[in-house]
Amino acid sequence: MPVAMITGASKGLGRALAVGLAERGWDLVLDARGEDRLAETKVLVSAHGTRVTAVPGDVTDPAHRAELVAAAWRLGGVDLLVHNASALGAEPLEGLRRALEVNLVAALGLVQEALPLLRTAEAGAVLVVSSDAAAEAYPTWGGYGASKAGLDQLAAVLAEEEPGLRVWSVDPGDMATDLYAAAVPDDDDPRPEPETVVPGFLRLLQERPASGRYGAPALLEGRR
Repeated sequence: MPVAMITGASKGLGRALAVGLAERGWDLVLDARGEDRLAETKVLVSAHGTRVTAVPGDVTDPAHRAELVAAAWRLGGVDLLVHNASALGAEPLEGLRRALEVNLVAALGLVQEALPLLRTAEAGAVLVVSSDAAAEAYPTWGGYGASKAGLDQLAAVLAEEEPGLRVWSVDPGDMATDLYAAAVPDDDDPRPEPETVVPGFLRLLQERPASGRYGAPALLEGRR
């Protein structure tokens, strides 16, 4: 069975992706800081009969990243690395540092740690979750947007350096997540649930288009 590693998998899009992949027979290594919610996700995903290893911890910790890759190796390797963990970074300076560490530096560190396994996979892929804040300016989203813009560039460079891999940066669009609620607390308009965009991500895995930046809503509609 193929093996996917997903960071930030205890809730929101990370959990929805884990369920979507498990339904299609993927074995999973899941990461999140919240141990209890991550354990709940493991139970939910394991119901589909796949092997699931849940490793609670902070993805900015090099030792934790090494633990994640070791867990994937025990399952057979890494076919897909999904960097979904995100910090909003709304607080001046300290928040920016945290956003850069979680959204950008940790992503690079995890890719470097997993690269030997990704290179040996039959169809290795890296998927980073981006945002329209990487290209558009929104008040209070400066740290988050800067980190996601850096993440997009990191993914683009990785695609050039590793032509044997698929490297996708995907903007899922606005969703009903804790992060969005924290960023826009006064917005009461309904937002799509994360599960609604998962088919767009799965389409990437099925069709394996060229490395690049994609939007999940466009993928759902058959556009790129």
